Amino acid sequence: MATSNPVHAATTTDHDEHGLAHVMPVRILVNIFLILVLLTIVTVGATFFPTGNFEIGISLGIATVKASLVAAYFMHLRYDNPMNAVLFAFGLLFVALFLGFTMMDSAQYQPDLIINQPGALGGS
Repeated sequence: MATSNPVHAATTTDHDEHGLAHVMPVRILVNIFLILVLLTIVTVGATFFPTGNFEIGISLGIATVKASLVAAYFMHLRYDNPMNAVLFAFGLLFVALFLGFTMMDSAQYQPDLIINQPGALGGS
């Protein structure tokens, strides 16, 4: 059925059928927000416990979970094309690899930076 209103005819394009945004219930968004707040509290609480060499890994793990939740729900990646989720996962993998190689490299010359540590250039 053709419409006689040219303005209405111009606004009913195929954009209405694509569903450009996914409407999420407020309950889900509030729950994700509360989980993010809880993870932030866990991150701050983790600083009070001596975890030694695992401190960076724990902090980065919590930050990765938080970033994944934000990308999945607030950026609607969960309801988007699955290929975008695969690209996001590969991005996280490459960041983890780059940080891992950087941490391994810094472990090689770390004794040289601490003067009083045995085996350092100026130490005993």
